[in-house]
Amino acid sequence: MAERKLRGGMVGGGIGAFIGPVHRMAATMDGQAEFVAGVFSSDPEKSKKSGKALFMDPKRVYTSYEEMVRKESELPRGERIDFVSIVTPNVTHVPIAKAFLKAGFNVICDKPMAMSLKQAKELERVVKKSGKVFALTHNYTGYPMVKQARYMVRKGMLGTINKIVVEYPQGWLSGMLSRRDKSISIWRMDPKRAGASCCMGDIGTHAENLARYITGLEIESLCADLTSFIPGNKLEDDGNVLIRYKGGARGILYASQISTGEENGVNIRVYGTKLGLQWFQEDPNYLIIKDPSGFKKILSKGNPTVLCKEAVKAGRLPFGHPDGFIEAFANIYLEAYRAIRAEIKGKKIPECDFPTVKDGVIGNAFIETVLASAASNQKWTKMKK
Repeated sequence: MAERKLRGGMVGGGIGAFIGPVHRMAATMDGQAEFVAGVFSSDPEKSKKSGKALFMDPKRVYTSYEEMVRKESELPRGERIDFVSIVTPNVTHVPIAKAFLKAGFNVICDKPMAMSLKQAKELERVVKKSGKVFALTHNYTGYPMVKQARYMVRKGMLGTINKIVVEYPQGWLSGMLSRRDKSISIWRMDPKRAGASCCMGDIGTHAENLARYITGLEIESLCADLTSFIPGNKLEDDGNVLIRYKGGARGILYASQISTGEENGVNIRVYGTKLGLQWFQEDPNYLIIKDPSGFKKILSKGNPTVLCKEAVKAGRLPFGHPDGFIEAFANIYLEAYRAIRAEIKGKKIPECDFPTVKDGVIGNAFIETVLASAASNQKWTKMKK
């Protein structure tokens, strides 16, 4: 079988969407794939307009995901899509993913994966039964220096991990406090479309995933405090979580959408018995290493001689040029493509470096445990399984 570009489809991400265009840029950045089909909105007319703006064949711009599954399945194998990217509101992730997986298509899905832990486990069973590739776009794991941090922790360079502090502050909701109606109408704050959580579901899961990716540590129990600061909002916009990890490490996770003046301040600090490290998403080229004497060393993405092969591979740009949000997303897609190409050829799917359905299940378990803890009067709540 001759190598070729993979053919992608997309559900969601039409005109006016934020994350859909990000996925399209990332998915096509390295010339490995192209989008040839999609349903870009629940509004058929908007879907049609979006497809036209993307120069797609009108015959492959569909009015519903059900129609897309049916018609793509009817096409010859040499024409149908190889994978679908799901970039819709949370409530539709699982039904769409299940429909494509059962029809024999590989899936790349935005997070959080599901509306509940029960639903996430149900999707996990469908993925296993299908034998198809399922990738979840926790894109912060795609940064070169995050991979370097992971390498250093896993190689024992930090010693025993005692403390993890991970933060995801945003301030975009703080401006809404002065609105006359004291509320917002976006879908992430709607329980029917977003699920039982806004802040923790949207960005808290990124923080949890980043900490687990770098350290490999699993949460044993947690103590959470959630608040809705904006009057009238049905879901939380700020959260603080104390964490006990299996093995004894302790952690603090803070996620907020009302931290005035913050843009996208994802950052993590990991403290071991030998060294500590720190990484900021808004200054992604650099990893700060600290030793017990107070000496700080800065590792740069631009010096491949001191970096692990995974970090070097994840970097695309020359010295002094930051690999950023889109490039990190693209790394998730590139690794997913390795798996998808193997699946298409009927080969064993290799072990690849992208978040999977298991990460989605853990993410939903984290959300539900945080919600249970915040609603409880007891101090600690065991992590759900």
